[in-house]
Amino acid sequence: MKDAQGRQVTGRVRWRKFAVLAVPGFAVTAGLAIALAEGALAASFAVSGQQFKVSAASLEGKGFAQYGSVDTNARGDLLPVAVTAIKEAELKKLCQSVVTHLPVIGDISLNLKAGGGSKPVKATDLFVDATQLAGDAEFSNIEIGRDASTLDKGPESAQGLQDLFAQQADRVYITDLQQVAWATNAGTFKLAGLSMKINKGKQECF
Repeated sequence: MKDAQGRQVTGRVRWRKFAVLAVPGFAVTAGLAIALAEGALAASFAVSGQQFKVSAASLEGKGFAQYGSVDTNARGDLLPVAVTAIKEAELKKLCQSVVTHLPVIGDISLNLKAGGGSKPVKATDLFVDATQLAGDAEFSNIEIGRDASTLDKGPESAQGLQDLFAQQADRVYITDLQQVAWATNAGTFKLAGLSMKINKGKQECF
């Protein structure tokens, strides 16, 4: 993005404000539903009936793109999401949690942590289908309002439908990341210092 004098600028945006920019893409959920039914959008797998929470002290990514789409569950329900796609990502102090309610037993929490030491979590071709995002974000050479079908900075397959709102940037740096998501996909996902625990009761990342 350039200023009035034609100089290149780097965007520095609060993530909550940034997330609002994706809202116009969800105004066409009906169109996305039709496209999904006709095979124009590819759902890689049916998501579970539970969303999960992910937090990280920081995320540094190269090749960022975001656009609106829909996931489906095993019942065929359509679930609007903001797809965040990053070519190469490093996350520090990653936490992932999901709470399941079981008859008689009650709530059970699955907690996963990684990247808390000197080695961060690393991922390539990372896709997150999120419904909530929060944190402080800084972007390099951000393009806001680009046609989703023309995205070219994220992973190769990170494109949405023609005429839909999207945004992309060369790089993104997020601190105090918090997100709620239906699904995550990655070409590679290296979890340094992985720790997984199951606890009774609700124990979430945030």
